[in-house]
Amino acid sequence: MVAYREANRATEPGWHNAPVASFGDPAAKLVVVGLAPGRGGANRTGRPFTGDFAGDILYAALLAHGFARGNYAADPADGLTLVDCRVTNAVRCVPPENRPSAAETNTCRRFLEDELGTPPAPEVILCLGRIAYDSSLRALGHRPQAHPFRHGALTSLGNGPTVLASYHTSRYNVNTGKLTAAMFDEVVATARRQIPSSGA
Repeated sequence: MVAYREANRATEPGWHNAPVASFGDPAAKLVVVGLAPGRGGANRTGRPFTGDFAGDILYAALLAHGFARGNYAADPADGLTLVDCRVTNAVRCVPPENRPSAAETNTCRRFLEDELGTPPAPEVILCLGRIAYDSSLRALGHRPQAHPFRHGALTSLGNGPTVLASYHTSRYNVNTGKLTAAMFDEVVATARRQIPSSGA
């Protein structure tokens, strides 16, 4: 992964080409966990889910349900702000072919543990894809085998946050019909029902 990042830095010196920090309020009640920065998305722009197709689907739904305000223009300077929401990734750096290895996911989990475990803990964690879902459960001290991934599943972890699963908003999933914008909108609507809007 480091070698791949360095190669991108050499070919695209104007890009971010570094670990991508989370976006939004650290005290947010909703945390969205994606897989990893996309090469031409967050790896280029430096903001999660910004500059690629997956972000178009994600931020449209967050805006529709009051978890964001402003305009998403696929640019960190677009003025978009998140409302009681934080967006992060299970893996902080762009992986080759957008597929992190198990070792890379495990290495990055300490950052996810900090995201999910530092008080105040989120009320809902929306995981995009199985890798983000499994890694989030492990970061919270739970075994993924006890809570199988299923799109739309809402899992209560007792005294911990509720975990909400969704297929990833990738272009591939949308183009193949595995996920539609309407399906994802309903998942974010579920998160909103768990976290009533303050109206702020």
